[in-house]
Amino acid sequence: MSATMVNVHEAKTHFSKLLARVERGERIIVARAGKPVARLVPADVTPRLGLLPADPLFHLDDYAFDGPGGPLTNRDMDEIVYGAGPVH
Repeated sequence: MSATMVNVHEAKTHFSKLLARVERGERIIVARAGKPVARLVPADVTPRLGLLPADPLFHLDDYAFDGPGGPLTNRDMDEIVYGAGPVH
């Protein structure tokens, strides 16, 4: 897909209109003195699938497994993965 080139003045003056065009999928190059300096492209809006509250990953304490020193809990695993415990 080709991009439309606009100069900085036009981009500043018509920024809202340019964003509307980008939302429709258009790609716009902003140029200064005819040289491209920035691109306006649609943001990645891919929806992320979250975990359901009943997912076992939210309840690892219920499924704790024995490590070398006994059962590992969520807190133990957080400390292993992230270092120190949560900061409050």
